[in-house]
Amino acid sequence: MARNPYLVLGLSPKATDAEIRSAFRQLAKKHHPDRNPDDKKSEDRFKEVSAAFDILGDPERRKKYDRGEIDDDGRERPNPFHQWTQREARGGASGHAGGHAGGPGAGASYEDFSDIFSDLFGARGQRGGGHHMRGRDVRYRLEVDFLDAVNGAKKRVTMPDGRTLDLAIPVGFEDGQTLRLKGQGEKSPGGAGDVYVEVKVKPHALFERKGDDIHIDAPISLKEAVLGGKITAPTIAGDVSVNVPKYSSSGTVLRLKGRGVPKRTGGAGDQYVKLKIVLPDGGDQELEEFVRKWKAADMKARKDFAGA
Repeated sequence: MARNPYLVLGLSPKATDAEIRSAFRQLAKKHHPDRNPDDKKSEDRFKEVSAAFDILGDPERRKKYDRGEIDDDGRERPNPFHQWTQREARGGASGHAGGHAGGPGAGASYEDFSDIFSDLFGARGQRGGGHHMRGRDVRYRLEVDFLDAVNGAKKRVTMPDGRTLDLAIPVGFEDGQTLRLKGQGEKSPGGAGDVYVEVKVKPHALFERKGDDIHIDAPISLKEAVLGGKITAPTIAGDVSVNVPKYSSSGTVLRLKGRGVPKRTGGAGDQYVKLKIVLPDGGDQELEEFVRKWKAADMKARKDFAGA
């Protein structure tokens, strides 16, 4: 059985609309399932808070509740006047038919409900098409890891009404692209709206994406640069062995064909490995002695400078 929505939000029946929205925002953020995974108690509390706001956040529904026309579950009462009289006799929420819930801009619309969740998902509601009878579309922003975006992944998100939706992130997904979940928006007699999820891809510490290609910097030792050899380099699909040619200078770029972002049409981009010579930390006395005696040490390394 539902509880009095004012008690659920910790408010007095004289609370203003702003106070109702503020209380709901704080409680919803605190108990949202995405912040409390596998916590049934928080999930139930989140649903209870959302149900309370569903009544008090709508000015017309709040008026009906205050008059006793709907119960704590938001259902119509068979004898509203009688129920209102009983509520008033108990010292309940009387005298609000034209008071705090009314006035221009008072209360909370579906947009208010979505705005409150923007702190968690960046939700924004908008009106769908079809003679204004179709349910509203809802927009969210969702952050995903770089590797999940390029390789594809499954993500579960929790909607403001407590529902959970499974999102399929397609391979090769790019930052700023949008997923559409048809019929998952606001319900309405004219049909349900859609949910649009704008995906924000988090940057990666090693990989940089340019189109379907991946770029990385690979540190190599002076010995590897001079003598060549094999090094291990990361790719979006795992580590691979890379052959470093002899006498590779810093800035040399190696191409790993087909190791880039998978394409939906088949195949994949390439990965480019830029070599960077890294000298020993703290110096190396033996290396310094060798370089001092190295006859070719003063070669024209800057021969490509203009005017050289």
